[in-house]
Amino acid sequence: MELRQIQKELIEKLGVVNEHDGMTPVEARVLALLIVSDETELTFDEIREMLDISKSATSNALNILQKTNKVEYITKSGDRKRYFRSKLFTWKQDTENKLLGMAHVSNLLKEVLSIRTPKTQKFNKELKDVIDYLDFMQNELSILFQKWKSK
Repeated sequence: MELRQIQKELIEKLGVVNEHDGMTPVEARVLALLIVSDETELTFDEIREMLDISKSATSNALNILQKTNKVEYITKSGDRKRYFRSKLFTWKQDTENKLLGMAHVSNLLKEVLSIRTPKTQKFNKELKDVIDYLDFMQNELSILFQKWKSK
């Protein structure tokens, strides 16, 4: 299977976004390929060939993507191959986890602020601004997410 030029470009763009979310470049490209490809399920060899990566890099990326619940595999009757596909449906849970993460960071920073010396007023104010921003964003994003879920 051949990728069109526009698909290759989108894989690269989406791959960069995925890297910023903490994935390695290969993991990021594999996940992007599974979203961009015309086929929603690809074999190990198809992934390796389309991205021109080694067997070990492909295997490592797929293992990590499966462990992080981004990718799953299925089998087809009469076929010994595994077919990998994106688990797009986990994005809601991932978003909720990020919201919880924001709240956790905010709470930790509140603890830090409570023990900071009053001698660093400017720094303390900047830290308080970060806390206020995280609290505001977490609250507003939670409201938006709930509105979306109820539509």
